[in-house]
Amino acid sequence: MTSPGTRADTEAEDLDVEEALALVNENPGPAPRGRAGHGTPAPHRPADTRHRATPWPEARATAERAARAAARAARRTPVPVPLDAALGLTLAAPLTALTDLPSFDTSAMDGWALAGPGPWALRDEGVLAGHAEPAPLTDGEAVRIATGARIPPDTTAVLRTEHGRTDERGRLHPTREVVHGQDIRPRGQECRSGDQLLPVGTLATPAVLGLAAAAGYDTLTAVPRPRVDVLVLGDELLTQGLPHDGLIRDALGPMLPPWLRALGAEVRAVRRIGDDAKALHRAVTSSDADLIVTTGGTAAGPVDHVHPTLRRIGAELLVDGVRARPGHPMLLARLKDDQHLVGLPGNPLAAVSGLLTLAEPLLRTLAARPAPEPYTLPLRDAVHGHPHDTRLVPVLLREEGAVPLRYNGPAMLRGIAAADALAVVPPGGARPGQEAELLDLPWATGGIGVCFT
Repeated sequence: MTSPGTRADTEAEDLDVEEALALVNENPGPAPRGRAGHGTPAPHRPADTRHRATPWPEARATAERAARAAARAARRTPVPVPLDAALGLTLAAPLTALTDLPSFDTSAMDGWALAGPGPWALRDEGVLAGHAEPAPLTDGEAVRIATGARIPPDTTAVLRTEHGRTDERGRLHPTREVVHGQDIRPRGQECRSGDQLLPVGTLATPAVLGLAAAAGYDTLTAVPRPRVDVLVLGDELLTQGLPHDGLIRDALGPMLPPWLRALGAEVRAVRRIGDDAKALHRAVTSSDADLIVTTGGTAAGPVDHVHPTLRRIGAELLVDGVRARPGHPMLLARLKDDQHLVGLPGNPLAAVSGLLTLAEPLLRTLAARPAPEPYTLPLRDAVHGHPHDTRLVPVLLREEGAVPLRYNGPAMLRGIAAADALAVVPPGGARPGQEAELLDLPWATGGIGVCFT
């Protein structure tokens, strides 16, 4: 969300996606700092140039820069999105009130609308929400009224049900002092028509959708979701049943699409290519997605066809290997000015590492979402480190800090399935109590990223 006083507060016209993206980048506003907002800012880690692979922080920054360049090249137009499909999108136009809120004087409580001092004679018919304007009250008259109902003309106050009693003649008496105007929500109390409610760059949370509906909107002008095609590679993968005869179940096909949706993407297709270089070339060159995500085939084995395919089509390798464990052979390539490919390793946890290292910052930037503020928590236990590379380790978030989980090998999902976050462990490892940067998982934080449909 942009901050008060920015360009978004003064411009009422729609912005294109690049402009909306620039506003979010320049004015990121508050962002979550972990599940409960705890922790301290993450320290900067200098790059180590002893290895050819890209250092982990630099790889993430490269993905963000690539997305900004793609947004400039694509000049994607903001789109009108129905409210029920706008969760998690970024506003590309200010949310301006289309009416006064409330649009008429309403009762804030169930009770009686009163005119003048009591006791009051009761009108026979009550006033309900959703009905036409009731007849005016005369001095000394009261009428039953429901919360949200229109206030009759000449009403001076609303008396709550629990604060009134009737006598034997059916007259209404207050049981406590009545203050003029009490429990009446006057027209325009929350906003007047034309008021700016939210600026460009605001993330469409459930509360934002509710405010938009209350303000009279049926659609929101938003940055469109980045379009993603997923290509699952490997002849050894089964789509059902138990592993057998050297074949294994495909874990990434079921896992990646909902995870990508949680990162704000529109997953258009999931295709299983196998170890077929020609099929991979056709799938890559025929896709018009903003991002192509491949699984497996990023190393230099006899059936690892991603690098040869990228060379064949003249792609630019922006990241070719990252100093991260697991996930070292991940890659990022620019296929066109407005199209990229993220190559994930085939091992499941290594693929998660690549997803959060390269795909997350790229998709977040394309969607004009604000970057989460880095934060750290102390590690409860020591974590073994790689001599030169960053390690991403599944952890639970507890009162005592981040608790490292077992089963954190490249091919294992048991740890990440139980985790709240991934701890960023620097080269050399971490001792008990040492602060570690954390990467939250969207479903564990309950954040707006949980858009699985």
